[in-house]
Amino acid sequence: MKATNWEFSNRAMVFGLIFGVSFLLYFVDHQNATSALADRLAARLGDNPDSVARFLLAVAALLLVTTALIRTWASAYLRADVVYAAQIKTTALVANGPYRQVRNPLYFANFLMALALGAMASRSGFFVLTIGMLAFCYRLILREEAELQAAQGESYKQYRNAVPRFWPALTPRLPASPERANWGNGFRAELWCWGYATALVVFAITLKSALFFAILGVSFAAFFLPKKKV
Repeated sequence: MKATNWEFSNRAMVFGLIFGVSFLLYFVDHQNATSALADRLAARLGDNPDSVARFLLAVAALLLVTTALIRTWASAYLRADVVYAAQIKTTALVANGPYRQVRNPLYFANFLMALALGAMASRSGFFVLTIGMLAFCYRLILREEAELQAAQGESYKQYRNAVPRFWPALTPRLPASPERANWGNGFRAELWCWGYATALVVFAITLKSALFFAILGVSFAAFFLPKKKV
């Protein structure tokens, strides 16, 4: 089912609610998802649970860095005022950079972000975060695709038939166009995401939760900074 106008216009708030509810589940499920998985893996491998947990946190941190890279790459081809617009923009079709391998790289990156930050949630929180993020991203995608199809017709249909919707192809499905990425705009637009990645990398190294949440809070505030072209 497609997202409503309100959901699309307020998608940042809905994403925030998904994260907030997921982490609030610590009140009913006190065990961290990473610790729970580390205990199971350590018992099977005959290893130390703490060592396994540190490895899993390192993997989660690497995944979040990958998320930031994907979002920056995608935003470098799509202006920030389009990425964060309250209304769907249908005047142009971007089919370069990551858009040659997946039609919705930003939403795919959001799912990776949920997987990575889910390492800091409880067991039930991890489930709610990943499933909630995936479901909401698909609702937004269905909304955007319907409007793009109506506005662009055959050109969008050809693009849709060539490039996967959500799970990226291993190789580009379209030839590159002359359009070049504006990496300055991309990094500026995704500064908050790099902050999230930094927070998790720092926690994986130090295991200091206060430092993690401090960096996360500053990064969240950075999301609301103006995202003008540079």
